[in-house]
Amino acid sequence: MNFILIGYMASGKSKIGVELSKILSFDYLDLDEVIEKNEKKDINLIFKDHGEIYFRKKEKEHLTNLLNSVDNTIISLGGGTPCYFDTMDSLLLNENVTTIYLKVSIPVLVSRLKKEKAKRPLVAHIDTDELLTEFIGKHLFERNTFYSRAEYTTNANGSINEIVEGIILKLF
Repeated sequence: MNFILIGYMASGKSKIGVELSKILSFDYLDLDEVIEKNEKKDINLIFKDHGEIYFRKKEKEHLTNLLNSVDNTIISLGGGTPCYFDTMDSLLLNENVTTIYLKVSIPVLVSRLKKEKAKRPLVAHIDTDELLTEFIGKHLFERNTFYSRAEYTTNANGSINEIVEGIILKLF
């Protein structure tokens, strides 16, 4: 069984994935790290050199390869991964996968993203809280159709320990 964590950027997918993997004695993989390793290129550079469509195709290819080769693994997806091609359909039809949406409120996302804007190319250019709030709200509205299809949704506004405990209680 593999658990797939989905959610918006700064929803805590990587940190929660690591902690969850320790508790469940599962392996942990971050899809973005897998892509960078296999493509031998930073995600931002892939976007810059080849564009988003190329990146999304590679993302889907690497996710498919992962799901065919791992078991007992927690996998964190990029925020946009579930929104392209038939990714959510593929995940939901895979009997060896359970999807978990880490749902975070817009104010919490704004607070988290303000602290790490330099590492987030999608929001690095946004210079006010008001514009950041609008950007996140619009993005979440567009992506919610995909995120809400996850088998489980958990409130991810709290601490890592609270979120992980909430996930464990839902799953078991």
